Amino acid sequence: MPLPPNREPRVRTPRIPGAGAGLFADFNIHNVSNGLISATLICTGPAIVLLEAAANIHFAPRQAIGWMFAVYVLGGLFGVIMSLRHRKPIVGGHSLTAVAFLSTIAAQVSHSQLIGGFVLSGFLIFMVGVLGIFTKIMRWVPREVISAMMAGMVAGYVVRLIFAVKELPVVGGIAIMAYLLCLKFARRFPPALAAVAAAILAALATQKPEFAETDLPFLLPRLQMPEFSLAGLISVALPVALLVLSNDIAPGIGVLKNEGYDPPVRRLVSMSGIFSMLAGFLGGQSANIAGMASAICTGPDSGPRQSRYAAAVVSGVLTLAFGVMAWKIVPFVQALPAALFSMLAGFALLGVLVSNLKESFSADRHAMSALTAFAIALSNVSVFQISAPVWAILCGTAVHWFMKIRIGGGKG
Repeated sequence: MPLPPNREPRVRTPRIPGAGAGLFADFNIHNVSNGLISATLICTGPAIVLLEAAANIHFAPRQAIGWMFAVYVLGGLFGVIMSLRHRKPIVGGHSLTAVAFLSTIAAQVSHSQLIGGFVLSGFLIFMVGVLGIFTKIMRWVPREVISAMMAGMVAGYVVRLIFAVKELPVVGGIAIMAYLLCLKFARRFPPALAAVAAAILAALATQKPEFAETDLPFLLPRLQMPEFSLAGLISVALPVALLVLSNDIAPGIGVLKNEGYDPPVRRLVSMSGIFSMLAGFLGGQSANIAGMASAICTGPDSGPRQSRYAAAVVSGVLTLAFGVMAWKIVPFVQALPAALFSMLAGFALLGVLVSNLKESFSADRHAMSALTAFAIALSNVSVFQISAPVWAILCGTAVHWFMKIRIGGGKG
């Protein structure tokens, strides 16, 4: 039928995946379970390391609580806001390597200089995002190299799963059986969730947790007054910024790119800087896109690709809640065996390892560059305060471009 005069044909606007349905409609057992596992990874080991670092620095109880509140509340808030804004699985957290670094160096500066160093490190990260340095670098990195880097990072966690099972054979045996049975007979139910639930229940049934006595009261965090100094810039701000960029932001963005998302790199880096500055004023070292936790929420085990952002939202909400209640939750976490958390991380990252290995070595022309990136990331060696994942990307990319250069001077 011909259209009336001056009447344009009606064009159906294509539906953007995940945009039409609301957040609650996008929740499913896969993304909720992986969000729970991601939050567990963020809130267990790193929290214990943070408390140990606070003790080494001789933080007062109020300062330790403020530190934990800052990084977990703002880190969780970062993940929730960015995931909902961009409908991508952007997990928020804080930098564990920066915490470990601070436990050895922070005694060299005063507390006000330490706070000033935190704020300056966030500003440096913000400037890296504004200048678009990450965007320029990522254009040169092949996807196979990023996958190999992620596989190398994840492989270490999966290997530690074996040692954890050796240390807790009953718990590990029950968790493995739950994983395999679910994988074979209940494909719609996440095998990692079955293994994690079985491991926790078995640990509580077979172990005798010894809860530490704590009389720490809940204290609202206070704004900290920073002192900006050359010592704080050199000793705190520059190393912390490099550690956050290399150990957390680079892998976090790499995970998103590897799974086919188009992350707003400049915004993610700059917003990591802004949230880190806010965390600094509350006494925390950073609040940024998380690296390893992002791998859990972006992987195929998180369900349909368009709804995986819900896993990051779940992770962010639980991380935020942990920051508010950490003063009561941490004693429970400390009472559980450390091998249990290695086991949980290993089961959660099995699917991530398989998918990244497939992507890394799917093409023969990228085999050597992928192998280079995989081996360096697996070694977990840091040089000049630059972590193994960054060296993996740099060296893997260098091998890739070297192999493309012809002897005659042209490129293949």
